[in-house]
Amino acid sequence: MPKKSKEAASRNELTAYCFGIRKSSGILNPELVTLKNGRRAVKGLCKDAPQYKVFRILSEVEAEEFQKSQG
Repeated sequence: MPKKSKEAASRNELTAYCFGIRKSSGILNPELVTLKNGRRAVKGLCKDAPQYKVFRILSEVEAEEFQKSQG
């Protein structure tokens, strides 16, 4: 199961660790990307500090759920 803060879990939102503010945060403008090795990940901006980019590698289940939720 993906790691989510209580607040993000209530909105069914992915989170990622933001190194700029040194804490876990939601992802603004999430975009599904595929790495060279075939794994899928989400990249976007830190919700709490949009000047920082965040990146999170997803499991296959998480990637499928994210893709369905995005349409």
